[in-house]
Amino acid sequence: MSLGILCSGQGGQGPGMLEPLRREPAAQAVLDRAATVMGRDPGALVAGPEAEMQRNAVAQPLLCAVQAATWAALRPHLPPLRAVVGYSLGELSAYHVAGALDADELVRLAVRRAEAMDRADTEPGGLLAVRGLDRARLVTVCRDWGVDIAIENGTDRFVIGGHRTVLDDVERAAQALGASVTPLPVTVASHTLLMAPAVAEFGPILAASGLRTPPLPVLAGIDGTPVYTRERAVAALTRQMAETVAWAACLDGLIEMGCTVLLETGPGNVLARMAAERHPDLPVRSVADFRSLSGAAAWVERQLG
Repeated sequence: MSLGILCSGQGGQGPGMLEPLRREPAAQAVLDRAATVMGRDPGALVAGPEAEMQRNAVAQPLLCAVQAATWAALRPHLPPLRAVVGYSLGELSAYHVAGALDADELVRLAVRRAEAMDRADTEPGGLLAVRGLDRARLVTVCRDWGVDIAIENGTDRFVIGGHRTVLDDVERAAQALGASVTPLPVTVASHTLLMAPAVAEFGPILAASGLRTPPLPVLAGIDGTPVYTRERAVAALTRQMAETVAWAACLDGLIEMGCTVLLETGPGNVLARMAAERHPDLPVRSVADFRSLSGAAAWVERQLG
């Protein structure tokens, strides 16, 4: 029996996400240091307007700080990990969980990543979750409207990204073909060709950072295969900014790596729900499903026997 960790991406942030962390001294210490790195107090951001938490420049470092704080409190109570994977932005946090990035460096990189993505395209962008179309039909829609498939969550579950000005038209076109479409609370077209300038800017920053060779496997978001070297970590983390995230392949890769129990770091439980849908027999939960981090750790202990 082996544990795999899922690091959440953007979209799950909300007013109550710091409450379980405030009771954990190790987590609070991480949040205090993150406030210095960010120049903004995570608590004040969470207590402020919810729209502010959705802004890319705020959301990316804030979520990485929350995941680092969560991990600081959880790690002493969990068994050794088999592998880690992160969804979109969560792939950066995955390297922290794997021991390849210090918490402060994680937040610093999240700040620079967000800045690079915001500068990459001055026209407002966004993402749509599309469910109910196969890839071939969705590719046709994307080609017609000049948008890209950003994330592949399953055979008929995708996220597409592009300029905000055309996403309403894309939504109507997909719905006309029978798809269910949900706009996501993200303000940039992540994982699309619009982010190519961000790749050029962030790549050298990441290469010069304190990122280390991961002590345990992190699955690359672009193809779901394990990363064992610093060189490949830099390449995978950089490329995913402008390439499709193969999330379904990442979930399958965890199974191939021998993970028999999965725990999502949160906030939210979207990844846990997607994993449960794809692998119904696999025990999988998110820390957000529990009233405390100790409750999440106890669940893992019961599952692993």
